[in-house]
Amino acid sequence: MDFLTIAHLITLVFLVATALAAVMAKDLLVAVIIYSTYSFTIALTYLILRAADVAMTEAAVGAGVTTILFLAVLGKTSREEE
Repeated sequence: MDFLTIAHLITLVFLVATALAAVMAKDLLVAVIIYSTYSFTIALTYLILRAADVAMTEAAVGAGVTTILFLAVLGKTSREEE
């Protein structure tokens, strides 16, 4: 196995772990932070697949703008699940 295959497998395992953690998080702030990590890992996966333009877009929109919007909405609502 070459380095890119190993890196891709590691990121895929991390993607599944962060997706499950985001769904099972009881605190919404923790879920948003985990989602941001998930989105950044997706961007890293695109970079491994040599799609740099898609990776930059995912990092900017997915990990950046979406996280800021989620945090703004979270500031106006309750933080914990009832």
